[in-house]
Amino acid sequence: MERAMKAQVTVTLKSGILDPQGKAIEGALKSLGVAGIASVRQGKVFEIEITDGDRATAEAKLEGSRARRPSCWHRPVGNRP
Repeated sequence: MERAMKAQVTVTLKSGILDPQGKAIEGALKSLGVAGIASVRQGKVFEIEITDGDRATAEAKLEGSRARRPSCWHRPVGNRP
């Protein structure tokens, strides 16, 4: 019986895009006295369980899904109605 593999995919805003939530977290950490914080970027982590194949096959599946449907892995930021 094959064991399921777990992948963690981290999605963050592109560099250069304003991250107000990250700035708020950065400010909160500094106000708590946490020293040495240069910057904070907020993001999301997806944990994906893959039940078939080896590591290379699992990586190919995830990469293939990103290539076919890039909008699945990000939320456009910008002008909103």
